[in-house]
Amino acid sequence: MAVELSTWDAQGTPTTPTFSTMRFPAGEAHVKVRDDADAGATTEIATLRGTGGDDLVMLGMWADAVRQRGARSVALVPYLPGARQDRGLPFGAKVYADVLNGFAIDQVIAFDPHSPVIVGLVERLTVVPSERVVHDAVLAGSDYSGIIAPDKGAVARAALVAEAAGLPLFRAEKHRNPDTGKLDGFSCEPLPETGRLLVVDDICDGGGTFAGLAGSTGLPAERLGLWVSHGVFSGRAPQLAEHFGEIVTTDSYPAQQDVPGLRTVPLSPYLTKEIR
Repeated sequence: MAVELSTWDAQGTPTTPTFSTMRFPAGEAHVKVRDDADAGATTEIATLRGTGGDDLVMLGMWADAVRQRGARSVALVPYLPGARQDRGLPFGAKVYADVLNGFAIDQVIAFDPHSPVIVGLVERLTVVPSERVVHDAVLAGSDYSGIIAPDKGAVARAALVAEAAGLPLFRAEKHRNPDTGKLDGFSCEPLPETGRLLVVDDICDGGGTFAGLAGSTGLPAERLGLWVSHGVFSGRAPQLAEHFGEIVTTDSYPAQQDVPGLRTVPLSPYLTKEIR
């Protein structure tokens, strides 16, 4: 994981990056000026992938350097850290939002955040939703005939994807044992007899929910595809290839495991389009 730095000139054209990153021997983050252009005419862009604390500190160093030079700062943070920690003790979403807000970055651009809570906490935030990316990268020109929301939390997101593609939405639910809280099975609305179906959600960790859902449908892998906006792919995630004929994610988060056949969609064109 790392912070990638780039620079646009006054016309919005990529030019020689103003800054580069380094670390002192003791480990402290630092940025150096490598191209001393007219600071007031540039937009400085930092891309943060993942959630590493060292990278967040590097982002803060960059933001301070940009501010001191009088340039405009834009942070592309496709995977907003803390988005799933939107309640409880500690209130992780607010902790991460406070860190980002403390850098006083002029614009923060994120992709498909897990929770609306963090959207309301991060200042000067622009959100890129997933439906256009899913349509362009997976559904356009494909033979998918429907979208599956794997649980209640995924319904709103999957419904937007289905609407954008003009496809029907099928809702699934996961059931938990009331005594243990562990997953106890899955159910799904009746599915069509033929055609391929795309399961749509925002995050995949170990993939247990998706594997369980696939098993409950009784459908072979060639009839199921999986889209997740953020592919963490920890634990047993590689086994998802046994259940889904196509698995697609973005480069928002560096995958922890190699998943056979995984296709990764670059987000940069969708994120940079929103720079103001």
